[in-house]
Amino acid sequence: MSIEETMKRIILLSVGLLHLVAGFSQNGTHSQKTLLWKVSGKGITRPSYLFGTMHILCADDAKLSDSLTAAISKCDEIYFEIKLDDFSGMMKSIQFMRMNDNKKLSDLLSPSDYAKVKSYFEAHGPAILPFSLLERFKPLLISSLIEEEGMDCNATNGMELVIMKAAKEKSKPINGLETAEFQAGLFDSIPYEKQAKDLVNYIDSVGEYKKMTTELAMVYKQQDLDKIDSLTRYGDATIGSYLDLLLYGRNRRWVEAIKPLMQEKSLLIAVGAGHLPGENGLINLLLRNGYTLTPVNNK
Repeated sequence: MSIEETMKRIILLSVGLLHLVAGFSQNGTHSQKTLLWKVSGKGITRPSYLFGTMHILCADDAKLSDSLTAAISKCDEIYFEIKLDDFSGMMKSIQFMRMNDNKKLSDLLSPSDYAKVKSYFEAHGPAILPFSLLERFKPLLISSLIEEEGMDCNATNGMELVIMKAAKEKSKPINGLETAEFQAGLFDSIPYEKQAKDLVNYIDSVGEYKKMTTELAMVYKQQDLDKIDSLTRYGDATIGSYLDLLLYGRNRRWVEAIKPLMQEKSLLIAVGAGHLPGENGLINLLLRNGYTLTPVNNK
């Protein structure tokens, strides 16, 4: 794997830690299972589309449906969480992945726990990134790399990368709702000591963590937003404690950012599926802002 592919994978995995009229019922559940939604109404002359991605899947499962392919063809511009085709920008963002004050993992852990983490990543981490570099990353970003180990397949891919490839083939502009710098900065609000402790816990229970990753991939393939919402909120204790920081607050900012854009052009907004469902998910926030959201068959 090249350094460019590795950096995109790390950034996408870290993003994964952070994430309706016809399909939205009174109890907040989605009666139609789909990851693709059409956004219309409120003076929009051409509809936009909202799609829930998963940042890491078995390569055979990372496919475009006919409906998603059509949405890519129809839209004027594609928005991911970050601008994924800006490799130079992503390389610059490495400095923001590091902990502040020149901290490194050995400053946060006992010698035995540090040795455990080092041994694990020297055996399982990306060969192109030495542990001497990884150990300066914010621990939750290091934890995100364990997710890929949970996929029971020889090759992995992410829906963002598949969509980006199709967008480039159709000469569609690509943009981002946030910067990699902003995303990495979110993790500074979670104490590094807590992140480091959780990293050790992940490694101690890596078998259970892999089961959770497998379950999330299965639920994603079923396009069951309600189960994705449940796994997002209750499947990870660390994330569950910081949902407003990592999920809901970002959803609110994104809605405010895309409202004027949708008046001017047709967008495909492709963000982590965990951002779509729930009371504070993008679907409900857009509904509350007066838009019509229609589920689109995504088989």
